[in-house]
Amino acid sequence: MSWPALYAQLVGANRHSTSLGKVWLSVLFIFRVMVLVVAAESVWGDEQSDFTCNTLQPGCENVCYDQFFPVSHIRLWCLQLVFVSTPTLLVAMYVAYRNHKDKKRLLQEELETLKKRRLPIAGALWWTYACSLVFRLLFEGGFMYALYVVYDGFQMPRLVQCDQWPILIHCV
Repeated sequence: MSWPALYAQLVGANRHSTSLGKVWLSVLFIFRVMVLVVAAESVWGDEQSDFTCNTLQPGCENVCYDQFFPVSHIRLWCLQLVFVSTPTLLVAMYVAYRNHKDKKRLLQEELETLKKRRLPIAGALWWTYACSLVFRLLFEGGFMYALYVVYDGFQMPRLVQCDQWPILIHCV
């Protein structure tokens, strides 16, 4: 699936969102996707070369880097983007299913009004939308917690003590 196709699906689901949901989609695509695509690789691409060890032992930068960053920031953020976008895509699939079901019952001349129609957020659509919001919040919170646990907090220490065998190494 290409980026324009994904964006079209999300915008289609966004027609049925509240104003807060529309703002969230804008923030998601403007800030997260653009930061991931444009800036993340150049900023976080080669942090390993910046590690300087107090020993000349080959591979100490690799060991130190792997201990300090067990998961790549970029991969974690991409995974977060997939998980957080999934509930919105599920709402889009539900809306498409409802429109397809209604399309079967309507005559050909009423199809154009069906395409422009906005489904009222009530009944099953309301519950689907509410569940997608709850799951989005849970995924956001879960990934914030995972980031906190994996990287031992939100602080970046100036000196990393690498205690992998065979010797104790300090990396700056």
